[in-house]
Amino acid sequence: MIINFILDGKAIKEDIDPCLRLVDYLKLCNHDGARYGCGEGECGACSVLLNGESALSCLVLMGSLEGKNVLSIEGFKNTNQYKIIEKCFLKANAIQCGYCTPGMVMATFALLLKKPHPTKNEIQVGLSGNLCRCTGYVAIRKAVMMAGEENIQWTLNF
Repeated sequence: MIINFILDGKAIKEDIDPCLRLVDYLKLCNHDGARYGCGEGECGACSVLLNGESALSCLVLMGSLEGKNVLSIEGFKNTNQYKIIEKCFLKANAIQCGYCTPGMVMATFALLLKKPHPTKNEIQVGLSGNLCRCTGYVAIRKAVMMAGEENIQWTLNF
Protein backbone atom coordinates (compact mmCIF):
# COMPACT_ATOMS: atom_id res chain seq x y z
CA MET A 1 0.00 0.00 0.00
CA ILE A 2 1.32 3.47 -0.89
CA ILE A 3 1.27 5.72 2.17
CA ASN A 4 1.96 9.47 2.05
CA PHE A 5 2.86 11.21 5.30
CA ILE A 6 5.35 13.63 6.82
CA LEU A 7 8.18 12.31 9.00
CA ASP A 8 10.28 14.90 10.79
CA GLY A 9 9.32 17.57 8.25
CA LYS A 10 10.06 15.42 5.19
CA ALA A 11 7.41 14.14 2.80
CA ILE A 12 7.40 10.34 2.66
CA LYS A 13 5.75 8.26 -0.03
CA GLU A 14 6.27 4.63 0.85
CA ASP A 15 4.94 1.33 -0.46
CA ILE A 16 4.67 -0.49 2.83
CA ASP A 17 2.59 -3.02 4.72
CA PRO A 18 -0.27 -0.99 6.27
CA CYS A 19 -0.21 -3.31 9.30
CA LEU A 20 3.42 -2.53 10.14
CA ARG A 21 3.67 -0.58 13.38
CA LEU A 22 5.18 2.90 13.31
CA VAL A 23 7.77 1.91 15.95
CA ASP A 24 8.99 -0.85 13.62
CA TYR A 25 9.00 1.47 10.59
CA LEU A 26 11.10 3.99 12.52
CA LYS A 27 13.67 1.27 13.24
CA LEU A 28 13.79 0.43 9.51
CA CYS A 29 14.61 4.13 8.93
CA ASN A 30 17.43 4.01 11.51
CA HIS A 31 15.36 6.13 13.89
CA ASP A 32 16.08 4.23 17.07
CA GLY A 33 15.13 6.92 19.59
CA ALA A 34 11.55 5.69 19.97
CA ARG A 35 12.21 2.68 22.14
CA TYR A 36 10.33 -0.57 21.90
CA GLY A 37 9.30 -1.16 25.48
CA CYS A 38 6.10 -3.06 26.08
CA GLY A 39 4.53 -3.14 22.61
CA GLU A 40 1.13 -2.69 24.25
CA GLY A 41 0.88 1.07 24.82
CA GLU A 42 1.63 0.83 28.52
CA CYS A 43 5.10 2.33 28.97
CA GLY A 44 5.42 5.37 26.67
CA ALA A 45 9.02 4.62 25.66
CA CYS A 46 8.00 4.77 21.99
CA SER A 47 6.25 8.16 22.20
CA VAL A 48 6.23 10.39 19.13
CA LEU A 49 4.08 13.34 18.12
CA LEU A 50 1.33 12.55 15.64
CA ASN A 51 -0.30 15.70 14.28
CA GLY A 52 1.04 17.55 17.34
CA GLU A 53 -0.33 15.08 19.90
CA SER A 54 1.65 12.57 21.92
CA ALA A 55 1.15 9.08 20.44
CA LEU A 56 2.49 5.64 21.23
CA SER A 57 4.18 4.46 18.05
CA CYS A 58 3.77 0.80 19.05
CA LEU A 59 0.00 1.26 18.64
CA VAL A 60 0.06 3.23 15.39
CA LEU A 61 -0.27 1.22 12.19
CA MET A 62 1.37 2.59 9.08
CA GLY A 63 -1.94 2.41 7.19
CA SER A 64 -3.38 5.04 9.54
CA LEU A 65 -0.68 7.60 8.70
CA GLU A 66 -2.01 8.74 5.33
CA GLY A 67 -1.73 12.54 5.23
CA LYS A 68 -0.49 12.79 8.82
CA ASN A 69 2.53 14.45 10.39
CA VAL A 70 4.90 12.40 12.58
CA LEU A 71 7.64 13.98 14.68
CA SER A 72 10.18 11.60 16.17
CA ILE A 73 12.89 12.38 18.67
CA GLU A 74 15.37 12.34 15.76
CA GLY A 75 13.54 15.20 14.08
CA PHE A 76 12.94 17.08 17.31
CA LYS A 77 16.49 16.88 18.67
CA ASN A 78 17.78 19.39 16.13
CA THR A 79 15.56 22.19 17.46
CA ASN A 80 16.12 24.85 20.09
CA GLN A 81 12.99 23.64 21.90
CA TYR A 82 14.60 20.22 22.32
CA LYS A 83 17.77 21.84 23.67
CA ILE A 84 15.74 23.64 26.34
CA ILE A 85 13.98 20.44 27.43
CA GLU A 86 17.29 18.55 27.39
CA LYS A 87 18.95 21.24 29.53
CA CYS A 88 16.11 21.09 32.06
CA PHE A 89 16.19 17.28 32.25
CA LEU A 90 19.94 17.37 32.84
CA LYS A 91 19.77 20.16 35.40
CA ALA A 92 17.00 18.39 37.35
CA ASN A 93 18.89 15.05 37.23
CA ALA A 94 15.90 13.54 35.45
CA ILE A 95 17.93 11.06 33.40
CA GLN A 96 19.57 7.84 34.52
CA CYS A 97 19.57 4.84 32.20
CA GLY A 98 17.99 6.89 29.40
CA TYR A 99 15.66 4.20 28.07
CA CYS A 100 12.49 6.19 28.77
CA THR A 101 14.03 9.59 28.08
CA PRO A 102 13.13 10.02 24.39
CA GLY A 103 9.50 9.17 25.14
CA MET A 104 9.48 11.47 28.18
CA VAL A 105 10.95 14.30 26.10
CA MET A 106 8.33 13.87 23.37
CA ALA A 107 5.51 13.72 25.95
CA THR A 108 6.96 16.83 27.61
CA PHE A 109 6.98 18.69 24.31
CA ALA A 110 3.39 17.64 23.56
CA LEU A 111 2.35 18.89 27.00
CA LEU A 112 4.18 22.21 26.62
CA LEU A 113 2.52 22.78 23.24
CA LYS A 114 -0.84 22.68 25.01
CA LYS A 115 0.14 24.06 28.40
CA PRO A 116 3.25 26.28 28.12
CA HIS A 117 3.31 26.83 31.91
CA PRO A 118 1.89 23.59 33.30
CA THR A 119 0.91 23.05 36.91
CA LYS A 120 2.13 20.03 38.87
CA ASN A 121 -1.19 18.30 38.27
CA GLU A 122 -1.10 19.04 34.52
CA ILE A 123 2.43 17.62 34.35
CA GLN A 124 1.35 14.47 36.17
CA VAL A 125 -1.57 14.01 33.76
CA GLY A 126 0.53 14.94 30.71
CA LEU A 127 3.18 12.34 31.49
CA SER A 128 0.81 9.70 32.85
CA GLY A 129 1.36 7.31 29.93
CA ASN A 130 5.14 7.30 30.34
CA LEU A 131 6.89 5.03 32.80
CA CYS A 132 10.37 5.37 34.31
CA ARG A 133 11.94 2.68 36.42
CA CYS A 134 15.19 4.48 37.33
CA THR A 135 15.02 8.21 37.83
CA GLY A 136 11.73 8.62 39.61
CA TYR A 137 9.00 11.03 38.77
CA VAL A 138 9.94 13.83 41.17
CA ALA A 139 13.01 14.78 39.11
CA ILE A 140 11.15 14.35 35.82
CA ARG A 141 8.25 16.55 36.96
CA LYS A 142 10.78 19.12 38.19
CA ALA A 143 12.44 19.11 34.74
CA VAL A 144 9.11 19.67 32.99
CA MET A 145 8.26 22.47 35.42
CA MET A 146 11.64 24.09 34.71
CA ALA A 147 11.02 23.86 30.96
CA GLY A 148 7.64 25.52 31.47
CA GLU A 149 9.36 28.38 33.27
CA GLU A 150 11.58 29.11 30.29
CA ASN A 151 10.73 32.25 28.35
CA ILE A 152 9.84 30.54 25.09
CA GLN A 153 6.86 30.15 22.78
CA TRP A 154 6.36 26.40 22.38
CA THR A 155 5.40 25.79 18.77
CA LEU A 156 5.24 22.92 16.35
CA ASN A 157 6.85 24.34 13.23
CA PHE A 158 8.04 21.30 11.33
